[in-house]
Amino acid sequence: MDEARLVRFAVGPTGEVVPDVARKLPGRGLWVAADRASIEAAAKKNLFSRAARAKVMASADLADQVATLLHRRLLSALGLARKAGELTFGFERVLSAVAGCKVAYLVEATDGAADGRRKLISAGRRSGKPPKLIGLFSSDELGLALGGETVIHTAFLAGRYADRWTDDVERLSGFRPLFPERWREEP
Repeated sequence: MDEARLVRFAVGPTGEVVPDVARKLPGRGLWVAADRASIEAAAKKNLFSRAARAKVMASADLADQVATLLHRRLLSALGLARKAGELTFGFERVLSAVAGCKVAYLVEATDGAADGRRKLISAGRRSGKPPKLIGLFSSDELGLALGGETVIHTAFLAGRYADRWTDDVERLSGFRPLFPERWREEP
């Protein structure tokens, strides 16, 4: 399996299994498919001990820990992308970027109004290259990460930052939907 679809775990100093979503912790890594079912099965069947060739303890909420860490990692990457000029926010700027086919991801606040989101999605479809839709963060979370008070519409511009962000997005998709289910039902 491609490494981008796996989550790395390491063994902590007291013998506990620790998620290593950044893949930087020391020691021999224990790799599991990036989805809730695989991690829960590995913890339940004590597969981490077998892979580590030692007695290790895997927490019952290990899959939730991974999902939370990936969520935070994605949010913090948005802030870094903004500083690098790879991200824009605000309805008019996002609309302009979407119309220019420059957007890899349309990141919408989960608590934003449907009409603005519909207009941006529609503009993406008309442009011929619709961006992928992400709805994982509230407007407060986006605002905090991007240095604005309240952020509803965000465009992650296509490029190397978006390519790197894609790996974490795909890994998180194994744990939770990438946008609220109610968005599917919107016209």
